[in-house]
Amino acid sequence: MNGKTANTIDTKKLASLIQTYGIVLVLIIMIIVISILNPRFLGVTNLFNVLSQTAIYGILALGMTFVITSQGIDLSVGSVLALAGCVAASFAQVSGASQKYFPNMGQMPLIVPILLCLLVGSLSGALNGWLIAATKIPPFIATLGMHTVARGLVLVYTGGIPISNLLPAFDSIGQGKIFGYIPVAVLVYIFMILISWVLLHNTKFGKAVYALGGNKRAAEISGVNVSRTLIIIYAYCGLLASVAAIVYAGRAGSMHPSAATGYELTAVAATTVGGTSHTGGIGTIWGAVIGALLISVLRNGLTLLSVSSYWQQIAEGVIIVAAVIVDMRKNRGKK
Repeated sequence: MNGKTANTIDTKKLASLIQTYGIVLVLIIMIIVISILNPRFLGVTNLFNVLSQTAIYGILALGMTFVITSQGIDLSVGSVLALAGCVAASFAQVSGASQKYFPNMGQMPLIVPILLCLLVGSLSGALNGWLIAATKIPPFIATLGMHTVARGLVLVYTGGIPISNLLPAFDSIGQGKIFGYIPVAVLVYIFMILISWVLLHNTKFGKAVYALGGNKRAAEISGVNVSRTLIIIYAYCGLLASVAAIVYAGRAGSMHPSAATGYELTAVAATTVGGTSHTGGIGTIWGAVIGALLISVLRNGLTLLSVSSYWQQIAEGVIIVAAVIVDMRKNRGKK
């Protein structure tokens, strides 16, 4: 009897470990398989390239973790990234918008385009949150509307023309390296990971996010200001989209009105694969980090293996659906 009980306990522990760390095992297996098929994958240059790519997706996934944990979704992050990035790039040009509209002011300091970028992203996200809180419309509809509006504003602002010739200091945020190896973009990503981890797991706000995702009505009764929390959640998601925009623009050395098309789906994929539940109330920062890394490793590996980008999109779509199915089966009966 005791043996059976012990075996049952061991089985439950094993199942719990797989449920918690299974995504890490999948990532390790993926790295091993790709490395065997193409040893170049483990090259130092390629590994840092993967980390740089992960930085943009990962920063978006951090914000999406807050949103999905609260039982919402944000389909506007790609367009907000493009809008905020184009605004920042236009003021960070060697001969940019600052000269065009304010010819007597000279070149703006680097802090100006950065702050404008963060402001555009935060306000866009806050507007999403306000619409959801004030009108009670589904997050899917509200953020889909912002997605379309933001993309339209980018075209109006730029006239459909790419913005290039950025300041070297601005480019260094996306292209610079510390000690000749560590990308500055990765350091920005790590900084945002730490801030997001503290906010979600060690603050009253983080507890409100989980409460909101678990049961909105119960959270309201327990004293959570639902409207304010929703606005902050989406504002933070927009803020992170603007941080990703700075990294994106610096890395590319320019901004195009169509930049970051489809990035919202990548952010959702990374967050979902990382274990954040679309039923709400379940989500971790480390899961978002691993999910984003898995997506980047998959894309980089398939590229090294000369797999068409079309098939890469198919693979990513399959991963999203599979992750949601696993999530639904795992959390069935919990609510």
